[in-house]
Amino acid sequence: MLEPAAPLSPAEVEDLLRPMAAQLIWWQPPEQALRRPDRVIAQVMELGDFEMVQRLRQGLGDRRLAEVLQRAVAGWFSPRSWTYWQRKLHRHPSAPVPPLPVRRFGA
Repeated sequence: MLEPAAPLSPAEVEDLLRPMAAQLIWWQPPEQALRRPDRVIAQVMELGDFEMVQRLRQGLGDRRLAEVLQRAVAGWFSPRSWTYWQRKLHRHPSAPVPPLPVRRFGA
């Protein structure tokens, strides 16, 4: 697992995520997208290029990315990305991949 050399401050996390939010969360201004950093991180995991993902992993660490997977909301990940990141970030890659989050309507 890749972990950052030192934890980033909240301001440093925002500086890391701002250009990614501007590029990948096209439906919101970056300032609004940054209010939900897990959403920005998930979008990078889903749509980011190799360099963007590497910056994210080096800055935040794989543990933080795994936390985003645990809190993911339906629609954040495609089946392919979900499977990739589950296998990449969990210690037992042969374990079954948990199901994608789903939306539930009504009670």
